Amino acid sequence: MNEIVNLPEESNVLLSPNQRSHRVLSKAETKVYKRRWLILMIFVLYSSSNAMQWIQYSIIANIVVAYYGVTSFLVDMTSMIYMITYIPFIFPASYLLDKFGLRFAVVSGAVGTALGSWIKVCSVNPNHFWITFIGQTVVALSQTFILSVPARLAAVWFGPDQVSSACSIGVFGNQLGIAMGFLFPPMLVSNSEDHNVIGRGLQIMFYIVAIFTTVILALILIFFKSEPPLPPSPAQAVQREAESTESFFQSVKKLVTNVGYLLLLLSYGINVGVFYAISTLLNQIVLDYFPNHEKDAGRIGLTIVCAGMLGSVVCGIVLDKTHKFKETTLGVYLFSFLGMIVFTFTLDTGRIYVIYITAGLLGFFMTGYLPVGFELAAELTYPEPEGTSAGLLNAVCQVFGIAFTSLYGCTMNIWGNFWANIGLCVTLALGCFLTTIIPNDLRRQNAKF
Repeated sequence: MNEIVNLPEESNVLLSPNQRSHRVLSKAETKVYKRRWLILMIFVLYSSSNAMQWIQYSIIANIVVAYYGVTSFLVDMTSMIYMITYIPFIFPASYLLDKFGLRFAVVSGAVGTALGSWIKVCSVNPNHFWITFIGQTVVALSQTFILSVPARLAAVWFGPDQVSSACSIGVFGNQLGIAMGFLFPPMLVSNSEDHNVIGRGLQIMFYIVAIFTTVILALILIFFKSEPPLPPSPAQAVQREAESTESFFQSVKKLVTNVGYLLLLLSYGINVGVFYAISTLLNQIVLDYFPNHEKDAGRIGLTIVCAGMLGSVVCGIVLDKTHKFKETTLGVYLFSFLGMIVFTFTLDTGRIYVIYITAGLLGFFMTGYLPVGFELAAELTYPEPEGTSAGLLNAVCQVFGIAFTSLYGCTMNIWGNFWANIGLCVTLALGCFLTTIIPNDLRRQNAKF
């Protein structure tokens, strides 16, 4: 615990914002609680329970098309619905997070995730694709209470020397879920001409997910708390003071007039949008070069995400050790661009192990970029709430994800995989340029001194 002697009492009305910040810092009583790790681990499981359902249809797209008798576009929509619903609902979700705190947001998302999972249990029938889509939509809506949380949770519960690592572990939960979504559907749902065989595989998969999400909901109701009694750092004390006196809409206004943050919105949206496009259409990409390799498509997706999980943790540690936020962001972005080039020019080698290697390289940097972008946003926008800045980042990502997935699919159909991938390389090059011109304005770091 750290307590600094209070300054003489003054009226806050007569103080400038900087003077009020210094006054809060001078009076700040802080403590880092051990329970923060339990809170973080529960969130990781919760995030993974939702993210694992994002790609569970698309990674076995050819099987789902055969079983439900729908087009591949509708199967792709089960993934894209995550992006479509996020855009309009992130603003009310961010408002609720800001107004009622972490626990309210997390409980709301966990209830929706469990409900949607159980709806899908009732959809195992070739004529019930509409039921499975409703369930997927409910789960997708619940995502709006998840993606904005890691940066907020890290700042609220963790001290200044652990906040970036904690954010990266929070993002790790989303990536862990995506990894499970790539791995298990091809293992549980076998490709067969017998619809009964496919149906049994789908039934097993849906029950496993529904039970898992229900257990996570119970853990959240019992153990998850919004925030500790005392802030973990002086900077967080200042932020609590600012949040108590500033409305959600004032905060949003400050964010959209922050030039550095707007540049980050564009560059971050490009990087994550490319990742969404590749992930959604990975089954089609792999089967185009390696027919009847559905399980390899899932394993390659798993390789991308597992490498990204490692990249996230490494980048979080680097940020905590060096506090070089812009330099790390630019370096990771540049290697994402180079990884995409390597991936593009090795798809037609005829050796599937090469795809595993290049996909892993791409995933390490592209997926590892996610927490780095969150943390740079928190630095550029401090003392605005991390949940709001992260929410807007993710909203832009969904817009780019929808656009890139649609354009990527169309380009693949017209000109083929190679030129579609070249288009993604060009957009990543643009993202690198935008990152270089983001001002190195580390406001949260400056608040320590």
